[in-house]
Amino acid sequence: MRNLTLLTDLYQLTMGQGYFNEGKHEQLAAFDVFFRPNRLITYSVAAGMEQVVDYLENLHFSEDDIAYLRSLGCFSEDFLAYLGKLRFTGDVVSVREGEIVFPYEPILTVKAPMIQAQLVETAILTFVNHQTLIATKSAKIVDAAGGGVMEFGLRRAQGADAGIYGARAAMIGGCVGTSNVYAGKLFHVPVSGTMAHSWVMNFHSELEAFRAYARSFPDGCLLLVDTYDTLRSGVPHAIQVFRELRAAGHEPKGIRLDSGDLAYLSKEARKMLDEAGFPNAIICASGDLDETSIASLKEQGAKIDSWGVGTKLITSADLPALGGVYKLAAVFENGVEVPKIKLSDTTEKITNPGIKEVYRLYDRRTDKAIADYITRGDEVVHEDVPLELFHPVDTWKRMTVENFRVRRLREPIVKNGKRVSDMVPLNEISSYFKAEKARFWEEYTRRDMPHIYKVDLSPALYALKAKLVEGKGE
Repeated sequence: MRNLTLLTDLYQLTMGQGYFNEGKHEQLAAFDVFFRPNRLITYSVAAGMEQVVDYLENLHFSEDDIAYLRSLGCFSEDFLAYLGKLRFTGDVVSVREGEIVFPYEPILTVKAPMIQAQLVETAILTFVNHQTLIATKSAKIVDAAGGGVMEFGLRRAQGADAGIYGARAAMIGGCVGTSNVYAGKLFHVPVSGTMAHSWVMNFHSELEAFRAYARSFPDGCLLLVDTYDTLRSGVPHAIQVFRELRAAGHEPKGIRLDSGDLAYLSKEARKMLDEAGFPNAIICASGDLDETSIASLKEQGAKIDSWGVGTKLITSADLPALGGVYKLAAVFENGVEVPKIKLSDTTEKITNPGIKEVYRLYDRRTDKAIADYITRGDEVVHEDVPLELFHPVDTWKRMTVENFRVRRLREPIVKNGKRVSDMVPLNEISSYFKAEKARFWEEYTRRDMPHIYKVDLSPALYALKAKLVEGKGE
């Protein structure tokens, strides 16, 4: 396992030196991870927590790390000696991976000595921001396709780690496989892929190329048919090879389209394959696809069975950053919580103070989610008592909910610096996300003009926030 302790911004360490000098470095503090609204975010799929746990358990400064920090000339020797012995000893509570989450709710909270909690900010945001972003993009693409999406983005990812962990996140969001062999081995997920245009171009003829591939993979033969002329050459040659395979006792897998008018080409190719006696041969499409183009193709009646999606998935092309933040929520003085708030002239940037809990309310009759409810940490939500919800800004918008069940969204994943949560296989995480998404009305998760899902504050948390705002944070 790589030691990523220096995967941080310099200001985390310069603040650490300051906390150390002021005697504040061991003061207990709590920081929340959350994200703010964005016009392209209707919901998000939480991911990256597994890497957070790995990182925290392995946190330590090596001798080389200390030597490098010394070379910067920023830090005192007593502080460097302190860092040399530093380990993460704090606690983390978090939603589970695959959980549907919304703006403003704390999806992860770190409670640790100040210097530790501050140091780990950058890495935690790196893991959670990236994988949550890609899992969310994947979910939207899979939703548009109705399933059968393969992640093909490694060559277009912003670096190796983005390709590896982007593939992981894509599987959480519902992809059924990846072209990334390293990710397949690392995360035990299906890998897929056949040939590139260079294979076809490397033979004297397209037919010769197809026959050669069929000889190597007679039981998994999926041919790329758009190298020269899809309907006049590619599909007819594929059908010829498929007939030869069948005569030899094998059944072909199908064809792949990577360019051109995919709606028209897929419909024509489907007719040709069916008429030739290959109704079970699948048609796979690829080529700069995303949820918008896939939805359009389906509206046009495209006959596509599976989708290879690369660039626009692995880079989340229309929203390249989630924008998650890590904000101080509380410090502890003599064991007593002192809530903290960040103020701003921009209302959306004012934080929710203190130790908090997040609950999801479900209608007992439909088992559909009603709202998320953020409370102070010591509050309990009683299912047998009607609950009045109100908008956290436009407080006149109110509703009373009854006959509901409640579920706490977050559980401990690290305690005293050690893992307390089990590692969950990716297929189970993806299944969990799919099941939870089914508990939301489609109006909240649809791609175009969704309803805004309610994320409300308890009266106690709202009163604390108002008090701190009026007192200018004190």
